[in-house]
Amino acid sequence: MTATNPEFGAHPADGIAAAVARSAGEGGWFWRHEGPTLVIAAAIYGAWGLLLWFHAALPWWVLAPAGGYVVQWHFSLQHEAIHSWRTLPHWLRTAIVWPPIGLWFPFELYRKSHSIHHRNTYLTYPGEDTETLYHKEAAWQHYPTAWRRVLLVNQTFLGRLVLGPLIRPPRLWLIELRRLWRGDTAHVWIWARHFAGLAALVALLETLGVPLWRYLLEFAYPGIMYGMMRSFIEHRWDERPSRRIAVVESNPVFGLLFLWNNLHAVHHSFPTLSWYRLPRIWREHRSRIIEHNGGYLFAGYGEIARRWLLRPVFVPIHPPSREHGAA
Repeated sequence: MTATNPEFGAHPADGIAAAVARSAGEGGWFWRHEGPTLVIAAAIYGAWGLLLWFHAALPWWVLAPAGGYVVQWHFSLQHEAIHSWRTLPHWLRTAIVWPPIGLWFPFELYRKSHSIHHRNTYLTYPGEDTETLYHKEAAWQHYPTAWRRVLLVNQTFLGRLVLGPLIRPPRLWLIELRRLWRGDTAHVWIWARHFAGLAALVALLETLGVPLWRYLLEFAYPGIMYGMMRSFIEHRWDERPSRRIAVVESNPVFGLLFLWNNLHAVHHSFPTLSWYRLPRIWREHRSRIIEHNGGYLFAGYGEIARRWLLRPVFVPIHPPSREHGAA
């Protein structure tokens, strides 16, 4: 059964929820049992292994975009494992996506924080939405001027690509350190397993003759950059939660990279719908979805870059605390 978001309408007369339910049961065994996702998983690890094996023969200007693509593709697979892929047992889904090839954050913690993010009525609220880029006004006023400037630069498209990978991971690490400082050891074993995975990864890199600094610069960092590009415009403040979620139509290269999570409004409304079924729902119900999300739509990441390359997309001060609003 494919879960729907009540904001979008779950009654069969709505048309979209009924289409989603039908879609989940369509196709042969391969499609009903996440065959496309398993193929993608094999492609990701295969491409990652080939890039590492042939790293010495590839110039940085080939390896960095390709390595970053594979790392972000793996992150998209982790995102998919959180939401769908339900025909496989939980432990197997976790095992397939758990290897920390992106380095910076344990999958198990990402699963926890991302599940909190999907409370749509709390989207963008600081302290509620785990992925918000907004700050409470009182907190903003207490930031040093230099830090406010950095955060504003991070609101430009170019700034997000360059600074985003240097801001988001340390922010999450700081949250975890504060948790530990308070005596909360609930995540200690998650981090222990993560560090064990990192140690195995470093050992593999040494065996293949890949310097760690090259992996950081040609795989991990550009991988996060791709993620910063995807999430740059995903959410904005609006009184109506349904209008806080964007759609970026883009092209198959980025669609495959993000496993169509760029159709973000569709994903938030039907979060358990498999990635390979999202484009059809979007095509068949495009006008209804656009109406629902208030026309928060972009033709591609080129359009977004042109509009906000050096200009902040918004000042990241959240409106004063208020009711969460109707859908």
